[in-house]
Amino acid sequence: MTLSAERAGGVEVWLAEARAWADRELDLHLPRAAEEPARLHEALRYAVFGGAKRLRPALVRLFATHFGARDADCALAAVAIECLHTYSLVHDDLPCMDDDDLRRGRPTCHKVYGEALAVLVGDALLTQAFGLLGRERTHASALVVCLAEAAGTRGMVGGQALDLSLAPHTISSNEVARVHAWKTAALIGAACEMGAIVAGAGATSEQRAREYGVQLGLCFQAVDDILDVTGDAATLGKTPGKDERAAKPTVVAVLGLAGARREARARAGAAEALALELGAQAGDLMHALPAGLLVRTA
Repeated sequence: MTLSAERAGGVEVWLAEARAWADRELDLHLPRAAEEPARLHEALRYAVFGGAKRLRPALVRLFATHFGARDADCALAAVAIECLHTYSLVHDDLPCMDDDDLRRGRPTCHKVYGEALAVLVGDALLTQAFGLLGRERTHASALVVCLAEAAGTRGMVGGQALDLSLAPHTISSNEVARVHAWKTAALIGAACEMGAIVAGAGATSEQRAREYGVQLGLCFQAVDDILDVTGDAATLGKTPGKDERAAKPTVVAVLGLAGARREARARAGAAEALALELGAQAGDLMHALPAGLLVRTA
């Protein structure tokens, strides 16, 4: 069951509706702020509910819908991947990692609640993610394996470790590609694959869904790198220009702005081709979404 961008009101309208759905599900499945330990739960909710795009749960839902599943079938997977993603951001912002003061236009979790509690917020969200997947009645094992592999040493965590290990000003395009494939694209690929898994799409479709998500994730990261140079704090919701000052491994650093824009377009084109392989038509959301990401760089 494909969903057209036109019927959804366009990519931005669809994302806004998916964000509202994800927020409702997150609110339902996370501890209340007043529950003990209240300070931890307050900080956890501060990290989760702060203007996030909810792209990953939206992709879980999009692929589940595409392959015939209902919202109720994919809710636990969508909440789980957003919990894991948020944990990664809380830890990423810590002084020992990327050391950022802003996230989604607000002070980062550790700036408000202190570093120790921010570490525990990340720990709690990571644990919550796999606890939720364990409650999925039909596909729990496959979902746990998918998310664990995307988040582990050959995925998000490995990408962060590689990012921290690279020497400034000596970064190659191959190293940047590997950091982004692991640190960003692996989890976006998992979101698409998890949607296909809950729908019982089968191994081939699940693999293609993951490949689509990886290409979309690489496009997303290239766009993010461009906006770090061209955007402002109000637009980005985080500190602009920080990647360049810290000599971080970015697409812009190795290819320049024009090259980064070409890279983003190439990854978007690869995702669009995979959408067609997966049975989407031109104008369907799955096919229109990559171009929607590129609009942010205009």
